[in-house]
Amino acid sequence: MCAMARPRKPLLSRDRIVETAGALVDAEGLAALSTRRLAAELGVSGPSLYNHFRTKDEILDAVADAVSAKIDLSMFDETDGRDWRTALHDWAVSYRAALADHPHVVPLLAHGPGRRPAGLKVADAVFGGMVRAGWPAAQATYIGALMRYFITGSALGSFARGFVDDEAAYDPADYPHLGQAHLLAERQEKVDEGAFETGLRALLDGLALQYETGVRGQWTARSS
Repeated sequence: MCAMARPRKPLLSRDRIVETAGALVDAEGLAALSTRRLAAELGVSGPSLYNHFRTKDEILDAVADAVSAKIDLSMFDETDGRDWRTALHDWAVSYRAALADHPHVVPLLAHGPGRRPAGLKVADAVFGGMVRAGWPAAQATYIGALMRYFITGSALGSFARGFVDDEAAYDPADYPHLGQAHLLAERQEKVDEGAFETGLRALLDGLALQYETGVRGQWTARSS
């Protein structure tokens, strides 16, 4: 009788390493990731990882870039048709959604794209979209930076979650305007979403004003 062959383990690949590392970070945070722990999760020896990544930092870079790859950039395509303001709004919503799904990765993304391919594509798409809309190159750069600061900042923590669900913690003698603060924790999602949309609209309103007074003013001056 022939012995049954043992089931083969899936071949180790960069994609499998990144997927497993990302799941570990999502579940337990950045501090939980080590090459030893990752190798154990994958069922391989530690040195096997180094055939694909030289260091743990390279693995973390790849995990961060996998999150960047989930951000929708279709609104910046030349054939899409959305105006620059709508494009920025829709991109910002997609960007924040990607970060919300992977909150532990936000500190890595906050440092910028570095050499990460997907992160660089995000920066390239936003800059290109703004320049095509008529923004000067310097202003397009500022807009990309401004939006990244706002979006990553909004994903680093929750304002509502910073309050406790205990009415007694907010004595009106000390905090006369925080009588409803104990309700914020249970309304976290609504508060955080509302704050993000309010801030995003304010940013876009301000940029629209600059666009009308600056960019369109330059067009008028050049055509006269």
